[in-house]
Amino acid sequence: MDLLAVVNIREIDFIRVNVRDVIFMPSLDAPADQPFPFVYLISIENTGEEAATIVGRKWVVSEHEGSVTVVEGDGIVGETPRLEPGGVFAYNSYHTIGKDSTASGAYFARLDSGELVCVRIPEFTMKVPDFA
Repeated sequence: MDLLAVVNIREIDFIRVNVRDVIFMPSLDAPADQPFPFVYLISIENTGEEAATIVGRKWVVSEHEGSVTVVEGDGIVGETPRLEPGGVFAYNSYHTIGKDSTASGAYFARLDSGELVCVRIPEFTMKVPDFA
């Protein structure tokens, strides 16, 4: 799915995204130009009355110094989770950064009615510890 080609998608609020935690994990592999890995734990809950399948995502990671990285693709961590009404999907992933950064974005879901919708990912901060 080419998420950049998707336009006029209705944003919904009955699927809620919660960034449960963001953890600096120096033990993870990281490239020399982005040596600071952070794990983030996210849950996605369907509080509505219609099932939805998460079909894609788009993340925007902005370093405080000005560089921006866009990450997009199909599914989430290799899955396309189906959220029944009342259902929750939780996962963790990680991103490496070179400097303090913020991340935000959206998930794209297909409702059982066939409509493609989006759900905002709340912005969160990845702050490099002073001791790193």
